[in-house]
Amino acid sequence: MKNLSIKISIFLNYFVFAILLNSVGIVIAKSINVYHISESQASLLEAFKDLPIAIVSFFVASFLPRFGYKKAMLTGLAIVFFGCLLMIFGNSFIYTKFLFLSIGVSFALIKLSVYSLIGIVTTTKKDHSYLMSSIEGVFMVGIASAYFLFPAFYSETNEKAWLNVYYLLAVLIVISFLFLLFSKIEYEVEAIGTNLKEDMTRSLKLIIVPLVLVFLVSAFFFVMIEQGIMSWLPRFNEKIFKFSAVLSVQMASILALSLALGRFMAGYLSKFISWVYLVIICVVISGITLLSVLPQLNTEIDSLVEIKTLTEVPLLGYILPLIGLFIAPIYPLLNSTVLSSLPKKLHSPMSGLIIIFSALGGTIGSRIVGELFESIGGAKAFYFLLIPMVLLIIFVLLIDRITKKQVIKTL
Repeated sequence: MKNLSIKISIFLNYFVFAILLNSVGIVIAKSINVYHISESQASLLEAFKDLPIAIVSFFVASFLPRFGYKKAMLTGLAIVFFGCLLMIFGNSFIYTKFLFLSIGVSFALIKLSVYSLIGIVTTTKKDHSYLMSSIEGVFMVGIASAYFLFPAFYSETNEKAWLNVYYLLAVLIVISFLFLLFSKIEYEVEAIGTNLKEDMTRSLKLIIVPLVLVFLVSAFFFVMIEQGIMSWLPRFNEKIFKFSAVLSVQMASILALSLALGRFMAGYLSKFISWVYLVIICVVISGITLLSVLPQLNTEIDSLVEIKTLTEVPLLGYILPLIGLFIAPIYPLLNSTVLSSLPKKLHSPMSGLIIIFSALGGTIGSRIVGELFESIGGAKAFYFLLIPMVLLIIFVLLIDRITKKQVIKTL
């Protein structure tokens, strides 16, 4: 199969970083319990993860083709390896910040490379959409693995035991590094300009393209929704549903699994159904799910006691995470729509813009939910997510309108 080696490398790297990147919700809950910090303080971890992603993407995206995608991914894996070791031996809230700082820097390099390579190894828009959704699906499988992996190291007698998970993660990083190092990756990519200054200038011009600008706002709103839920669902389960610490994380895995299934399904459905219809239907159903579940929590949480086993979990505890099934298709479909409309030499800078706005959306969304969680309670805090859902529908309709009227020209 053509480009099999590079595709396997992409899947493997994305799987490893899925575990690392989206452990933020787990670490937020653990930091509150172990390091005794407030919800608003814990919400800063999202910024330590997302802001480095945005900053690195801004400065690196334009000249990454010159540096090389394989080198970039190897560099990212090396950085996060040492971040895991630092977390193990640091064992304090300050070192969780350093950990997610290293994860953010590394993931920027990985995601920029992956999004750029998708355009290189595919030839049609449908193939691009299918591979994009499949990779994002694998990413969600990695997230689901994290929800089982971390609790496996929890101990009621040793509060430091959970740190041992980072030994295992370090081993996975080494395996991924070695596999990529010896993989044969063959591709040619055209640089944007004749030098680094021209690369940066022409990359920044992308943001003035109406379709690109509207898309970036849409990506911002989507990640605000997704991260607002993903980052705070473990804490939501623990505080609202009264799940035990272990069960709250394990139940959050339903969200990741539903996200994975939704993205695999999106890759298939996108071959037969217009992306805009898929996205709008998914957003509407997601909003209906929140409006169906949250009002019932306000009347039930006072009567709940701590729940430790799956058999004790109420029906609502299973329904809420299934929202992932419907928000899952949105992100890869939006990304694929814009990337597949651009020349391949612009995929790296466009990926940089996607990552920047996604990181900002994730940080702001998680921060707002964290502040609301602390001030008005978790059940009411999740109502905030209905606002970006409505705005997302509006901007998706704008994207569809613009794509029907204009063709993106090479800058």
